[in-house]
Parts: sequence; structure tokens; C-alpha cells
Amino acid sequence: MSAFAQILQHNVHEGDLHEPIDANRLRCLACGHRCPILDGQSGVCKVRFHLGGKLYVPWGYVAGAHCDPIEKKPFFHAWPGAPAFSFGMLGCDLHCGYCQNWVTSQAIRDPRAVAPPRRATPDELVEEAVNCGAEVIVSTYNEPLITAEWAVAVFRRARECGLMTGFVSNGNATPQVLEYLQPWVDLYKVDLKSFRDRAYRELGGRLQPILDSIRLIHRMGFWLEVVTLIVPGFNDSDAELREIADFLAGISADIPWHVTAFHKDYKMTGPDNTPPETLARAAAIARQSGLRYVYAGNLPGRLEGLEDTSCPSCGSALIRRFGFHVLKNRLRDDGHCPICFTQIPGRWATTAVARR
Repeated sequence: MSAFAQILQHNVHEGDLHEPIDANRLRCLACGHRCPILDGQSGVCKVRFHLGGKLYVPWGYVAGAHCDPIEKKPFFHAWPGAPAFSFGMLGCDLHCGYCQNWVTSQAIRDPRAVAPPRRATPDELVEEAVNCGAEVIVSTYNEPLITAEWAVAVFRRARECGLMTGFVSNGNATPQVLEYLQPWVDLYKVDLKSFRDRAYRELGGRLQPILDSIRLIHRMGFWLEVVTLIVPGFNDSDAELREIADFLAGISADIPWHVTAFHKDYKMTGPDNTPPETLARAAAIARQSGLRYVYAGNLPGRLEGLEDTSCPSCGSALIRRFGFHVLKNRLRDDGHCPICFTQIPGRWATTAVARR
């Protein structure tokens, strides 16, 4: 039996996110696939499985843990420069050919993916986060929706220690999982990979659940930021970029949209790496659609002004960045522009007490 198979067998816990269908099937509610799972079988993700009328889910380990700036997630409108402790498990409900975290996300599907896990408890992870000076703890690396019960267990302990919490997700959620997460998650980043259902089906999903989830995440009061990795020939046409921008602006012009550069990775080595001009073009389209906060990532210093947070009213550069590093922060502690006093949306309070 492989190491990963042993993890699935032994490092599990009875899950919360499911409902009965009939005597032999449960429906998992952790992601937009809503898998009907027969007794003895797993869902699309390969890590949530039905046994004897119960749904078992990953528990008690991490396959990756690291502390780095919150801007790397990326969250640009939440506590600039704050150290963020990231942790992740194994598995994903999609199978993107360009995944940059494929050693964890595709570990169950791809024998080349080797991310040795280590046993952990919520107390141990939060203690590790506190010891490295983290102010935020984030579930990431694999798809956190399919390990939502474990994330909530960690976040419960994190909240007791005054830490903020975040999800870095593909957004293929359900209303049930978002309601489950809402009391415990402050920040939610969604990867909106395309605006074409056909493209999503190539990645193992569907477009509509992601769009529905983005609307609901915003409506439920999570702090939402959206990222689109722009891949030449896949999602970089003016028409598609405009549709994405119009969709986000239709929900709120204040949703930060990060357009990031593709580079050859995992199974997708055919397209060229994304040039800076493409990100600049996407940003211009977004601004035409009315989005106020558009950022270009993965190409530090090559897109003037597109790493910075600027006031939409007076144009002042409020937070200057280079890559994931904050160079200067002129924003007032309450989130107002110091020049014209426009309120910049986000999570800005500087103390744990104020944040809560």
C-alpha cells in the first residue's frame, strides 16, 4: 500500500458536509461536484469517501506549511505586510494542467507528485504559526474546500489565539460549505480560471458553480479577492478578459482583481510564458469595466503602478509594493486615504482586538 493510500485510510475523521440520498449513497457537499458516493467509494477528489453510512474526510496531517507575506496569497487589501502561515493537505477536485502546487493537489492522481505529509494537530499548527510571528493563518496548497472540516478545526484554535484566517481556493463551492466556513474564515481568495465552460471542463469542473460561489462569497461578507492566471491562447482574448471584468464589476467595483502571469509548469509546457504587455492589457480592460483595484502579479517591477494600491478618488499611491513586499504604506489605520479621506475597502485594522 502506498504512503498516500495509508494516509487516506488512517488519517481521517467523520465529516460534516454531506446529506443522505438513499440507503447506499451519500451526497458530499464540500464542493460544486456534489458527488453522490456509493458505500466503499470516494468522490471526484479521491480524499473524501463513504464507508458504512458515514463520510470520512482528511484529518490530522499537513503536506506543507510555511510562513510568508500575506501578499503572496495574494491578499492586497488585508493587513499589508502581515506574516501569513500557510498550511495544506493533499488532493483537489480539479486537475489543472498548469497547477503550480501539483505536488500536493495532484498527489492522489499522479505518482510523480511526492509531498511527504507529517502528522499534526490544530494546536500544533497554531503554535507553529504563533512562533513564526504570523498574524493570519491560511488554508492553501491543495484545494481547501475538500478538507474544509480540518481547516475549521484549525481555525477554531487560531481564533482563540487572536489570528485571522483565510482560504485560497478555486471557488468551486456550495452554499452549504460556505455557510459552514462563514463563522471561521475572514478572507477568501478565488481563482477564476476562465469565463468559458468548455475551458473549465478541460480542468475537471464547470464554470457556473464558480460564478455562483463568487457572488455568494461576496454577499456573505467574506473579504473577497479574485485571481486570474492569464494563459496565452487559453483565456487571454480581449473578449474573455472583458467578460470576467464585467462580471466582477457587476458584483462590486471594489473587488480586487489580480491578473497574474503564466509560466510553463507541470503538464502545460506548450504556451509561451505570459508577457507583461498581456497583463497591462488585462488591467486596462478591467478599468474600462469599472473595477477600481486591479493588480498584476508574478512579474515584479515590470508593470509600473500595477503592484500598488492607489486611491480611486485622488490617484495617490497608498501602498507601494515590489512583488510580495510592501515598500511603503501611507494608508491610515482605519483604511482612509490620507489625502482625500476616501475609504479604501479591505481589512486594515492594525490590532487583533480591532480586527475582531
